[in-house]
Amino acid sequence: MNYEDVKLASFNKRVGAFLIDEIILSILFIIAFYDKFSNITSQEEVIQILGTFTIYFVFVKVAYQAIFVNYYGATVGKLIFKIKCINLNGEIPNFLTSLNRAMVRIFISETLFYIGYIWAYFNPVRQTWHDKLAKTLVIDVS
Repeated sequence: MNYEDVKLASFNKRVGAFLIDEIILSILFIIAFYDKFSNITSQEEVIQILGTFTIYFVFVKVAYQAIFVNYYGATVGKLIFKIKCINLNGEIPNFLTSLNRAMVRIFISETLFYIGYIWAYFNPVRQTWHDKLAKTLVIDVS
């Protein structure tokens, strides 16, 4: 792919999209688990609920990223900031590529202190680790 033919998404737009997606998912989980958190009576219950919450949250984050990128090329945050994920052929990634990207994003880029994201700041085509492994780019469509 000729990188001069596309306008790469800025680092700031990507950060904004990330924050919006995290806020959306967090609000949904606060609503979903509100009754459990409001009835806590001990520290052990907090630990148990957080453990359950974390497992579900990670699963939903992977599904959210994979499904939205596969269908729209973008999550809600990316749609708001008018940026889009494409493969190196300029197309929306297929489901397996989107799932791979989502899993690497959550389990590697985020888990390792967000170094996978910081990498994009210094990368000439602004690819995060999950973009590199999935062979995708995030472009500006505004």
